[in-house]
Amino acid sequence: MDITIIGAAILDVLAQPVDKEVFETGSWPVEDLQMNIGGDGANEALVLVGLGKRVQLQTVLGPDLAGRMILARLRERGVSIEDSCVQEDMVTGINTVLIQKDGERCFLTNPKGSLRRLSLEHIRMPFPRDTRILCLASIFVSPLLGVKELETIFAQAKKQGITVCADLTKRKNGETARDMAPALRYIDYLLPNAEEAKLLTGEKTVEEAARVLQECGVTHVVVKCGSRGCYVLEEKTGYWIPPEHPVNCIDTTGAGDSFAGGFLAALLEGKDIRECARFANQCGGKAVSCVGAASWLE
Repeated sequence: MDITIIGAAILDVLAQPVDKEVFETGSWPVEDLQMNIGGDGANEALVLVGLGKRVQLQTVLGPDLAGRMILARLRERGVSIEDSCVQEDMVTGINTVLIQKDGERCFLTNPKGSLRRLSLEHIRMPFPRDTRILCLASIFVSPLLGVKELETIFAQAKKQGITVCADLTKRKNGETARDMAPALRYIDYLLPNAEEAKLLTGEKTVEEAARVLQECGVTHVVVKCGSRGCYVLEEKTGYWIPPEHPVNCIDTTGAGDSFAGGFLAALLEGKDIRECARFANQCGGKAVSCVGAASWLE
């Protein structure tokens, strides 16, 4: 197995374009209404298999219709996922994604569904012997995976000689980078976006936020910055990697996951961090040019 991804797998119901007036009227006509596999873990896994990599996804699903659909679709696309991910007491997460004309979106989520229920007991360790990279699809998405649990997962990967990567989402309970340092110190590549990095560190600029994350133990920090490309901090050297081409933004859903998947794919191929960042920019740009998180690869 090239890479093991830990993260959420849910269903996304996407509607586009939707204006705020949707809440003031009985119905709203849209140009596109579709259902896709979503969730940070599933998105990254689908991007990686679409780029020709061997991927195992560790997640949790319910024994309901949504869970069966997700399991079948992931396996159909070539993602390795075990039957044990289905838990009898679980309700599979479903997100409704309302996409505005500028490509930005709002989510309707079920906080009691599987999106927030992944815990340490669902993670199968040790990881497959041939795993080269472990990626936690998003720190803070799973509230049951706190700093102690993350430290356990990352330490196991390091014990096996596996490169540790992680994406990020917005902190949920006022956590700081210092609070997360016991887990961050195991991470070889951290891939937050600008808002997430600044919120976690309390810094006002991307450059300062990346520096604080590195001081907390992260080896390499790659900050996703949308149309600006990304900012890379390796050792003491920081630099910007701008996008190579202008992007027509239609839907930003899963753009960060596509960026991460592209970065991981390039890393697996032995590319240096500059090349990984350039390819990640390309993947993120392709993702926002169509509706759905990983549909650009289909």
